[in-house]
Amino acid sequence: MIEFQDVHKTYRVAGRDIAALQPTRLEISAGEVFGLIGHSGAGKSTLLRLINRLEEPSGGRILVNGEDVTALDAEGLRRFRQRVGMIFQHFNLLMSKTVADNVAMPLRLAGSYSKSEIERRVTALLRRVGLEDHARKYPAQLSGGQKQRVGIARALATEPDILLCDEATSALDPQTTAQVLQLLAEINRELKLTIVLITHEMDVIRRVCDRVAVMDAGQIVETGPVTDVFLHPQHPTTQRFVLEDEAVDEREQREDFTHVPGRILRLTFQGEATYTPLLGTVARETGVDYSILSGRIDHIKNTPYGQLTLALIGGDLAAAMSRFEAAEVHVEVLR
Repeated sequence: MIEFQDVHKTYRVAGRDIAALQPTRLEISAGEVFGLIGHSGAGKSTLLRLINRLEEPSGGRILVNGEDVTALDAEGLRRFRQRVGMIFQHFNLLMSKTVADNVAMPLRLAGSYSKSEIERRVTALLRRVGLEDHARKYPAQLSGGQKQRVGIARALATEPDILLCDEATSALDPQTTAQVLQLLAEINRELKLTIVLITHEMDVIRRVCDRVAVMDAGQIVETGPVTDVFLHPQHPTTQRFVLEDEAVDEREQREDFTHVPGRILRLTFQGEATYTPLLGTVARETGVDYSILSGRIDHIKNTPYGQLTLALIGGDLAAAMSRFEAAEVHVEVLR
């Protein structure tokens, strides 16, 4: 649905050209939740804002449903932007307008909706985000989570095909973040919207995204399904994000288990294999004893997964490893 063809962006700062985005090729499929993750200055906000030309590309082409967005004139760009909703980090609500008026603003600007149509649409949108009782309130009377829900309702006002989320949860507490992410997941599932979101938190990616691109210094350094990128990170930047999400410090990561006897393996389970009693079965079949050195069981979006670091001693180690692999468990030999 969205395709970047060698798109790049350079800013002119104090007489120097600063590259915010290196030439980038990227494809985002219709109906998916696509995440962009990177530390501050990585280029993810620039990339996101190029999609609806809030930032103008320095070169390359951006195609949306086959249409060259970079070639649109002012009127074509105005019509295109009605198909793209945007949610901002700091809400960007009009403080002098009521909740209902904030949500109605895109509809009034479009100029093609009657007063009764706007009222019906606003009522339905506020009901969707759980704020139907707050229509006459002003933003100052709302919590941060409620303000962001107003922002989501406003972004959906013109029934867009694409929803862009610019750090939509970074200003919220963990509980409110979870609620907003759940709402975005429901919107994606029910409305079949393509959602592109940027964040610096791997947990946000893990909860709602189907695929992810990891950015560093204006480049995409790794991309793929979230399960692959999260469970088997290849680039050092991705590995650091995963360690931060798992609250693993560098000292723990450097632990080589020199004091632990036996073969050290890391097993990665996905889907229903996460809950099968495989360790006990393998131990009985091969005579191998094991100790669990570390591990976690969680979900990536709707997919359960588990990662266990084991020490295996005695018995038939080769048979045990073959048994794990036959059960479609990813085996990584650490020692």
